Amino acid sequence: MPDQGFRSSIPFLEPEQALAEGIVAVGGRLDVGTLYEAYRRGIFPWPQEGLPMLWFSPPERGVLFFDELHIPRRAKELLKTKDLYRFTQNQALPQVLEFCQKQPRPGQDGTWILDEMIEAYQNFHQAGFVRSFEVWQGKELVGGLYGVFLQGVFSGESMFHRQTDGSKRALLYAIEILQNEGLHWIDTQMVTPVVGAFGGRLIPRAEYLKMLKDAQDQWRQRTAKV
Repeated sequence: MPDQGFRSSIPFLEPEQALAEGIVAVGGRLDVGTLYEAYRRGIFPWPQEGLPMLWFSPPERGVLFFDELHIPRRAKELLKTKDLYRFTQNQALPQVLEFCQKQPRPGQDGTWILDEMIEAYQNFHQAGFVRSFEVWQGKELVGGLYGVFLQGVFSGESMFHRQTDGSKRALLYAIEILQNEGLHWIDTQMVTPVVGAFGGRLIPRAEYLKMLKDAQDQWRQRTAKV
């Protein structure tokens, strides 16, 4: 696949050669070139306290297939009140990153979204590879999510809510937009309770890597016709 001139600050193992728990590299910088090469290969960074940056392609990958989307009964109620909210794209990435960083998460002490991660994804956004989806009630940002969009694949990174079900509204909005753009699934990396409630599931790394390549090939064919 074309690399657009980007260069990684660290060599990655091929995902099939991943070490324990899916580690494919240690160290490196969170610059645009390194992030581009990582996501192009199906790899993502996940910082661990007291360690250099770790890069992963886990043995099992969380994926939400749009044709398997399950809308829980409670979430169906959200569709009835959709008109009470305003939905936007890429209008408030800094706030989305900040609120995702501060979002309390049961069973977790602190957050993996460190300040260096926020700066890195803002830079990656400026390079054209990060998208955010926002939910507003009036002028208040009540929910949102962000992720990497690269070569026809959207990898969801994190989401937040400042009002009950705000993150679920953002997820439904993102799915609607991405589906209209021709995507068939979202890479969720892991299956959180929210993702699981909507039908997300784990698939083997080999299956994910094939899906990744197929999606990239389809994206290349579509963009070549433009």
